[in-house]
Amino acid sequence: MTSPTPDALLGPADVRELAAALGVRPTKQRGQNFVIDANTVRRIVRTAEVRPDDVVVEVGPGLGSLTLALLEAADRVTAVEIDDVLAGALPATVAARMPERAERFALVHSDAMHVTELPGPAPTALVANLPYNVAVPVLLHMLETFPSIERTLVMVQSEVADRLAAAPGSKVYGVPSVKANWYAEVKRAGAIGRTVFWPAPNVDSGLVSLVRRAEPLKTTATRREVFAVVDAAFAQRRKTLRAALAGWAGSA
Repeated sequence: MTSPTPDALLGPADVRELAAALGVRPTKQRGQNFVIDANTVRRIVRTAEVRPDDVVVEVGPGLGSLTLALLEAADRVTAVEIDDVLAGALPATVAARMPERAERFALVHSDAMHVTELPGPAPTALVANLPYNVAVPVLLHMLETFPSIERTLVMVQSEVADRLAAAPGSKVYGVPSVKANWYAEVKRAGAIGRTVFWPAPNVDSGLVSLVRRAEPLKTTATRREVFAVVDAAFAQRRKTLRAALAGWAGSA
């Protein structure tokens, strides 16, 4: 396998130059904060333990900072991008900066919440810098839709990372904690500062690792039934569990 060129990854000047050429201005609506530090994306790839035989799916690749780092390490990368301009530009960025890996890259121009299939081999890993406003639903949708995903590493808002990795009894234990643990063993995998993003967000970020369980949790109920109980149980935290579930199960 041919090694990528040493300067293939995007730095601060590269990101700003690309954005200017495309007329892209990061929007809060889509939670866009582009990573501008090559060391950070390589750290994410290392923490995700991406292997040479992995087929990685990335959600929200933006200008391609993490995409290029993933292509250095994985066999194939499929990126899912909703933004018209970013989706149109990313294949050209990959071809220009990493031509020897361009054939190993695929783009799906879609809302990740609507994706039900991906081109090429089934994904084995999910690695993504998820937009803060849709991080949990996108993560859960991908885990449900693609059971071949064995390992996941996502970068999310620090508070969201705490909720995903929370243990029972924690003050932040809730719906995301329970649902994520249905699919995988979840843990915090590091912190990310604000200065590696452009524009710098007003919140810190955290890495969350999810390793899919070899066997589903044992229950006679379906996933849909369990999740309905979870939603009802946490909908009104100040109520007793009996009262919170009354609307779902009926009164005694």
